[in-house]
Amino acid sequence: MKQCWRWFGPHDKVALEDLHQVGVEGIVSALHHILPGDVWSDEEITRRQSLLTDAGFKWDVVESLPVSEVIKTQSAGMAEHLGAYKASLEALARHGIKTVCYNFMPILDWTRTSLRAPQPHGGTAMLFSLMDFAAFDLHILARPNAHDDYSADQRQAARALYQNMSDDERLALQQNIIAGLPGANDTWSLADISALLETYAGINPDRLRANLIDFLSEVAPVAERLGMRLCCHPDDPPFGLLGLPRVMSNTQDYAHVLEAVDLPANGATLCTGSLGVSAEFDAAGFVDQLGPRIHFAHLRNTKRLTNGDPTRPDFFEAAHLEGDTDMVATIRALMAEEKRRAAEGRTDWQIPMRPDHGQELLYDREADSMPGYPLIGRMRGLAELRGIMAACA
Repeated sequence: MKQCWRWFGPHDKVALEDLHQVGVEGIVSALHHILPGDVWSDEEITRRQSLLTDAGFKWDVVESLPVSEVIKTQSAGMAEHLGAYKASLEALARHGIKTVCYNFMPILDWTRTSLRAPQPHGGTAMLFSLMDFAAFDLHILARPNAHDDYSADQRQAARALYQNMSDDERLALQQNIIAGLPGANDTWSLADISALLETYAGINPDRLRANLIDFLSEVAPVAERLGMRLCCHPDDPPFGLLGLPRVMSNTQDYAHVLEAVDLPANGATLCTGSLGVSAEFDAAGFVDQLGPRIHFAHLRNTKRLTNGDPTRPDFFEAAHLEGDTDMVATIRALMAEEKRRAAEGRTDWQIPMRPDHGQELLYDREADSMPGYPLIGRMRGLAELRGIMAACA
């Protein structure tokens, strides 16, 4: 697999030049300053690509070319947003960029309640607590009908938790949850979230899944013509929050969508950390079933914590080899898929991967890096994953 690294652009605290010392082979990046629904111009793509080339790297994967809420909800202006998405794919193809990761999660791209939870070894990790989230949902956001999503015991526990929080703790929880994708949604307010939630009124999982298939029916043929690969990232976490539907939370969800738009360009991002929050997920089995359509891999690990709700467990971002996902079996399956592709003569036989959501370790704690994206924690993760790949070669 090609060992890549996510880099958020000129404001990223990790210097591109330092990544040669880490052994990074390719870069995953995006133009986060361009709003969803707007076109990625040749000028903007060239500017980012030149930064990477000057530092000795290739822009291997776009993560993400965001799908706007207008497209997800099929609201007014959707035709213009679809046109902009197709135009952006055309522009990326002109610059030789072939792999594009996206997601179809409503409103928030991922959800954590703590971005720097202390760990026994002295570092920190991102964490999701259902009760912390319930305290936000019920008492900070005060979402209408939120009580329907929690049992009486959960509502009582959330109320007690909220009442014992200081104002600063409540604000920190709010900011953690609405952070979404690092660097993208950090200016959203509670009013913004509430307004966006209203746009999903009446949209159930079947409707959202149909909207996703409609979107792919429009853009996947364009990507196919351009020789590109689209790869959908799973829901994170893989269960419903804020009353919003989830449609890419397990292997069956992926199988359905990939079959509905049965083009090689329509593929999957295998994120072992997101999908692995579910105790039912088998990462190696995902590769065995859907391997030919996996175009990108996020190799990270999460560890479930018991909270009395097995369908919505608490979890934290574990070290890459210490969580609930069998990373050795997963990498072995991915490398077997690469060998199968090479024997088949596929030019895209090599799967780009990256370590993801590293813990903050050592000097990371003072570096003020984006949550989940520290230098040393990810460097440790990449080294461990590289070791498995060497052993499985």
